Amino acid sequence: MVELLQGGEHRVRQMSRRGTGPGGVRGDLATGRDLAPALRDAEVVVHAASDPRGDTWQVDVAGTRRLVQAVDRDRVRHLVYVSIVGVDRIPYSYYRAKFAAEQVLLASGLPVTLLRITQFHDFVDELLATARRGPILPVPMGWRIRPVDVGEAAAHTVQVALGSPSGDVVEYSGPEELTAADVAREWAAAREPGARVVSAPVPGRLSAAVRDGGALPSGGTHGRRTYAEHLRG
Repeated sequence: MVELLQGGEHRVRQMSRRGTGPGGVRGDLATGRDLAPALRDAEVVVHAASDPRGDTWQVDVAGTRRLVQAVDRDRVRHLVYVSIVGVDRIPYSYYRAKFAAEQVLLASGLPVTLLRITQFHDFVDELLATARRGPILPVPMGWRIRPVDVGEAAAHTVQVALGSPSGDVVEYSGPEELTAADVAREWAAAREPGARVVSAPVPGRLSAAVRDGGALPSGGTHGRRTYAEHLRG
């Protein structure tokens, strides 16, 4: 995404705790350190920072509050928050944090767009590789997803950021709805031909929500690259 913006007529800063990379500046959502100078005079802010494996509430929720306090309200004309389709419907702690961060932004009075995106193809690959147990690849029965190409998602995020703020949620997903078993069979055929896909029922509210379509968009825009094309590529 940064590369797409840098290729145009825009001056781009890439904020991180270490300030590395092209146009890198330091800023730490977890502590608030250096946020104000990093955000000074920014007209468009794309907030894609997250900490799913650490202190999610400190980074995603409290960090978003710090971001709201640090932006230059006299200059910023669009703040895009990159979120996940289903954060309002799937009872998962990380999703609850993302949804809470969305509410912080909606209450901020800033010109915002909440961009919810479905799971990236590469992330699905990682989950399947982790789930495999020898020759067996177990998957949750009835789960429905709509995975998306990360490059298409990045390009769409740029398009949204350079447009007008919606003041609400917009969604972006892949071109096709698939079950977890569909995805696993395609992955196994391309990456692990010896694996046998086994669908098993998974109890609980989270599983029920995904079976009921909680991870699927209710509308929005769709990419073009399928999961099968991703695997062939």
